[in-house]
Amino acid sequence: MIHYITPETPLTIARVKEIIDNKMTLALSEEATRRIEKCRNYLNKKMETQKVPIYGVTTGFGSLCNISISKEQLSQLQKNLVMSHACGVGDEVPQEVVRLMLMLKVQNFCFGYSGAQLQTVQRLIDCFNDDVLPIVYQQGSLGASGDLCPLANMCLPTILGMGEVYWHGRRCDVSEVYAAKGWQPIELQSKEGLALLNGTQFMSSYGVWSVLKAQRLSKQADMILALSLDAFDGRIEPFFEELHRVRPHKGQLQTAEAVRRYTEGSELITRHKEHVQDPYSFRCAPQVHGAAKDTIAYVASVIETEINSTTDNPIVLPDEDMVISGGHFHGEPMAMVLDFLAIATAELGSISERRTYQLIDAKRGLPSFLVAKPGLNSGFMIPQYTAAAIVSQTKQLCTPCSIDSIPSSQNQEDLVSMGGNAATKCYRVMENVERVLAIELFNAAQALDFRRPLKSSPFIEKLVADFRKKVNFIDIDEVMYKHIHASVDFLRTMQVD
Repeated sequence: MIHYITPETPLTIARVKEIIDNKMTLALSEEATRRIEKCRNYLNKKMETQKVPIYGVTTGFGSLCNISISKEQLSQLQKNLVMSHACGVGDEVPQEVVRLMLMLKVQNFCFGYSGAQLQTVQRLIDCFNDDVLPIVYQQGSLGASGDLCPLANMCLPTILGMGEVYWHGRRCDVSEVYAAKGWQPIELQSKEGLALLNGTQFMSSYGVWSVLKAQRLSKQADMILALSLDAFDGRIEPFFEELHRVRPHKGQLQTAEAVRRYTEGSELITRHKEHVQDPYSFRCAPQVHGAAKDTIAYVASVIETEINSTTDNPIVLPDEDMVISGGHFHGEPMAMVLDFLAIATAELGSISERRTYQLIDAKRGLPSFLVAKPGLNSGFMIPQYTAAAIVSQTKQLCTPCSIDSIPSSQNQEDLVSMGGNAATKCYRVMENVERVLAIELFNAAQALDFRRPLKSSPFIEKLVADFRKKVNFIDIDEVMYKHIHASVDFLRTMQVD
C-alpha cells in the first residue's frame, strides 16, 4: 500500500498510525511534486536577480548572518552546515521515531515553501521505504532554530552519504547502502541544508509517537481501572452517567462510560456493599482519567497543526515573490504541549499506583499483599515499591522543559524552547506509565482470583483469561520481575480497540 504525501489532504495522527501499522510506502502526489519543483525553480531565478543578501541562502547562519557567501561557495555552505551541526550525543533515538522524522520532513517539504530539490525529498522517501534509518542521538536540540542537531544527524548519511544507519535492522556504514543501491551523495543547492535542518521534526515525531502511546495507555488505564474496581469490591455509582452530566467534561464522561461498559454483567459490581465510599483512586478516577483524555486530545490537535506546517526558515513564497526570514522553526508550541502531555499521562500512573496500594492493603476481604499465607510469603509487597519508585521518577521528569532557556549563537538565538528535551522526557514518561499500569494489572488479576467463585463481567473475565496465558496466579513467593516484565509485554501487544 502507498500513502501519497500531498499538501491537499492534512496528515492526521490516526493516518500516521495506519501508515506505520500497515507498513505502507510513501510517494509524492503530483501536486506535491509540482509545488516542490516550482519553489526550487523560483529560488534559482530569484538568486540571479536578487541584489540584497538573503539569510541562509547567500549568507552564513545564526550570528554569522551578516557574512555574505559567494555564488561559487553556496553548495559548500550547505554541505558544511549539515556536517558541522551533526553533534548529537547520548542514547540513540528509537528507530520508530527516526522513521517518523523522515516522513514528517517530507511532509514539511510537500507544501513547496522550502526550496528543496525534488531529488533531496525523494531520497528521504527512499530511505523510509527501504528501511534505511539514520542513527540519530537524543541530546543536542535546543528546540529553537529548528531541531538542528538531530536533523543534521538524520541528513548526514541519507543526503551526504556519511555516517551510520540501520538497514533492515542491521547497523552498518551508509556507504554499504549507497554501493548496493547505486546512490550518490546529493549536491545541495542554495538554502537546502538550512531547509533540512531548520524544522521541528525531531520534536513533532516524538510528539506523534507520544500521543499515539498516550491514547493507548488511556484506554488501557480504563480497562485496568475496571478490573481493579471489581477486584476491590468497589462501587459503580461514581461512574453513573447521571452524575457526570452535571459536570460534563468530555473525557470524564468517556471514562465513566467505559468503566460501566467494561463492568456490565459483573456479579461483583452489583452485589450489596457495606462500605459507603471508595478511596479517591477509584471514586475520582473519571475525573483524573478524564482530564488526561482531554489533555491528550488537545495536544494531538496542536501536533497535527505542526506536522501540516512548514517549519523551516526562511520561507519561500513563489506566488507572492517573497523570501521571508522568520521564526517558524521555534519549538515553543511543541515544547509546551509535550510538557503538558507528560504531566497528564503521569497522572494516569500516579492514580494507578494508588489503586495498586489499595489492593495489597488487606482491605475488604483481600489478604495482606495478595497471598494466602502472608508472613512466610511477601507476595505483592515489592511490586508496589517498584511502581512507587517509577511514579516518583516520573514526577521528577515532569518538571517543565519549556520554562527553561539558555541563549546560543552569540546571543542571536537568545530564547530557546528546550522542546527537544521536552520530547525525549515525554517518551520516558510514556514508558514509565506503561510499567506502572502493568503492575496494577498484575495485582488486580491476583486480587480478582480471591473473589472466586464470584464472576466479574464477560469483558473483564476475558481480559484476565488472556493475561493468565502470560502470567500465572501467584500462590507462594516467586521471582517477581519476570512476571512484571511479562505484564508489560502483555500491555504492549494486547489488542486495544
